[in-house]
Amino acid sequence: MINSNFLTNENLQTASRILKAMAHPLRIKILNLLSEKTKLTVTQIHTTLGIEQSTASHHLGILKDKGVLQSERKGKNTYYFLKDQNLKSIIECLSKCSECNG
Repeated sequence: MINSNFLTNENLQTASRILKAMAHPLRIKILNLLSEKTKLTVTQIHTTLGIEQSTASHHLGILKDKGVLQSERKGKNTYYFLKDQNLKSIIECLSKCSECNG
């Protein structure tokens, strides 16, 4: 059961914004990858997933703008990581739900 304190308009708006940002197959792949690793660069992400760098950058930008990811600049590289480790639970849930044939 959901904690009734969670059901404020502000919390529901935040949850909706995060879920909408995550609602794309490629973004779910990116999030899954970031949930397994601590921090990754755009290059590491696009190479691992076999996608164009511009595509990875586009989706990372959306996830960052919507508050799902954070980034940290070190030298010439920008490292992306989950803003909140609780997002791992959502990613795990999506993985389990994808196994259902309902």
